[in-house]
Amino acid sequence: MVKTKTKIEKQLQKKTGNVVETIIAAKKKESWLPLASILAGSRKNLVNLNLSEIEERVNDGETVIIPGKILSQGELNKKIKVSALGFSERAKEKLLKSGIQVSSIIEEIKSNPEGKEIKVLRR
Repeated sequence: MVKTKTKIEKQLQKKTGNVVETIIAAKKKESWLPLASILAGSRKNLVNLNLSEIEERVNDGETVIIPGKILSQGELNKKIKVSALGFSERAKEKLLKSGIQVSSIIEEIKSNPEGKEIKVLRR
């Protein structure tokens, strides 16, 4: 269930760092509101996924949003675009080496304000 902007705003007061900027940017766009809702919630809602888990759950050509951190275990061989709150150093190396487009969620919100054709991966 998507939270109201007021509820997201209240939860935002407890957050710090780059997640605050990301939530504010997502909250401004109606299509990104579900993601703002996830990010504003408890830290246990954030997801840390290994490359192998992403590989199993995506198709070529998709734009994938990870509301959490990408970890380096496994390989990712599909040609996709990946945005996340964070990347382990090794995971970012592997992704860039594979020719996969990598960006922060806030960069994706700015380049795709309508939120078209994105897939949010959660547990």
